[in-house]
Amino acid sequence: MKRFRSFLDRMEPLFVTGGRLEKFHALFEMVDTLFYSPPDLARGSPHVRDALDLKRVMIIVVFAVTPCALVGMWNTGFQANTAMAAMGMAGLDGWRGVVLPLLGAGYNPQNFYDCFALGLLYFLPIYAVTMAAGGLWEVLFAGIRNHEINEGFFVTSLLYTLVLPATIPLWQVAVGISFGVVIGKEVFGGTGKNFLNPALVGRAFLYFAYPAQISGDAVWTAVDGFSGATALGISATEGMQGVIASGLTWTQAFLGQMQGSLGETSTLACLLGAAFLIFTRIASWRIMVAVFAGLIIPTLIFGGESANPMMSMPWHWHVVVGGFAFGAIFMATDPVSAAQTNAGKWVFGLLIGFMTWLIRVINPAFPEGIMLAILFGNIFSPVIDHFVIGANVRRRQKRHA
Repeated sequence: MKRFRSFLDRMEPLFVTGGRLEKFHALFEMVDTLFYSPPDLARGSPHVRDALDLKRVMIIVVFAVTPCALVGMWNTGFQANTAMAAMGMAGLDGWRGVVLPLLGAGYNPQNFYDCFALGLLYFLPIYAVTMAAGGLWEVLFAGIRNHEINEGFFVTSLLYTLVLPATIPLWQVAVGISFGVVIGKEVFGGTGKNFLNPALVGRAFLYFAYPAQISGDAVWTAVDGFSGATALGISATEGMQGVIASGLTWTQAFLGQMQGSLGETSTLACLLGAAFLIFTRIASWRIMVAVFAGLIIPTLIFGGESANPMMSMPWHWHVVVGGFAFGAIFMATDPVSAAQTNAGKWVFGLLIGFMTWLIRVINPAFPEGIMLAILFGNIFSPVIDHFVIGANVRRRQKRHA
């Protein structure tokens, strides 16, 4: 590491103001601070002493979401291998069929390594395209503004990848992350100034621009010709009776052994990430609890037998199907687009949870609601904080009147 440090020190004059590679200073700074702490120090007083910077915060979030990615890779391979076994298929065509034997993996759905290796071959191309396309926009805007490259994109890219189906065309992956980074963040000034979650902006764009590749029954299992609805899709038309008849158990849904996006199916993995984020004080536990409460409370009040099939889904099923737990823990708690005041966080989370229940139950054409609910909450979070702060000011004025 000392040699690498010396190498960076020798290269630095080329990237500073007046150097031949001045335009690429943002790239140099990104590499330098990725491996070493920034050299900038606050010499005078007063100043805040804190061991965490933006880069370290984002790395902690990446660690927290890693269990979801790992379980998602295994589940993607498991669903594909199970479908191929049911269809009598011996294996896959294309480059994955060539690479998989080289990794020593087969197509046995009962073999953990076989499933994980296949899921990895679906995850890596999507993540690589996301990093390449989104990273290009990050570097371009950093160079134009002469700003450092913000590490928030490491989290955005991973979250965006995990909320996509494994079968999505790679060119749509690039289009979606480009829209999320440029329209959802950079046009408002970049990291820290966006009022919407960039990963969800990209996902929402794909949903409305290319609905055939992002919804329906044929996109959730990575096998050509296989069609199977998700638990939410089944419950929207057949209720809980249809979910039970499909063979899915609550334990399987909790562990993440069901059809869905690349990495948002496992509630257990999401809760492990939530515990880590709360322990490190990176994410707000108030928002997490409020989002869950916002979904559970109306389910308990209005749930039961009804002509609407979704009304029959109990709360403990609501929280494990779809991407609810993933959205509540990793998306709603985005420190930039979420509410900032403590009271506002409760209102913000309750609004998202209630909107999720409302969209799932009332809108039969859109069984999953957490994505739109979070974007809806992002829009109203400044208003929520405005009224909370206004109420605090009025209370103080009355005390000192």
